[in-house]
Amino acid sequence: MNFLHSVSDEDEAGPDPKEAAGSEEDPIGQRVAQNLQRLRSKRYLSLDALARNCGVSRAMLAQIESGRSVPSIKVLCKIAKGLKVSVAAFLENRAFEGVEVLPAQQSKRLVNADGTFSSRALFPYDMARQSEFYEIRLKGLGEEVSNGNGPGIQENLVVAQGVLEVSVNEERYLLSTGDSILFYADQPHRYRNPADSEAVAFVVITYPEPLD
Repeated sequence: MNFLHSVSDEDEAGPDPKEAAGSEEDPIGQRVAQNLQRLRSKRYLSLDALARNCGVSRAMLAQIESGRSVPSIKVLCKIAKGLKVSVAAFLENRAFEGVEVLPAQQSKRLVNADGTFSSRALFPYDMARQSEFYEIRLKGLGEEVSNGNGPGIQENLVVAQGVLEVSVNEERYLLSTGDSILFYADQPHRYRNPADSEAVAFVVITYPEPLD
């Protein structure tokens, strides 16, 4: 069973027993059920109260929350509006409601051996994702070398402060504040700060989409 299975607000009779059994093994349906229960409980809402907020019947909400029915997109949008969250919040496999503040002091950081290079994750670091966003800092005259990342990985870097020399397969590119560069990071590459003052840059790393 998947999201193409349509459930109307008026469907109170309950799902077909065969469909109900199948939904117990459906990871998407179970994820929606778990997130609905989590989001509703966090707001101290009863099923009746949520039904009034979103215009979906209590019986239908109970079926969805127990994993016995998978809602249509239309129904899920109504529930999301009632809970004041994004529809995507129901599909997350962690506790995320569409907005998350990441205090700087709690960010995941990596510092090289001599302390000249540091990177800070600007995204929740607790799950795999298609793209990652980092702040990197390189002290004056410092450098950081990489032999290359996995196949197909791209880096998109923009210099926010100072100057930065980026070498890709020994070809050098000198970037000033505001300049950006995009390259395949599966090649050997190096960051070097030719100035005495610290350089700051932001990097988006994009992983290739998995092949079917």
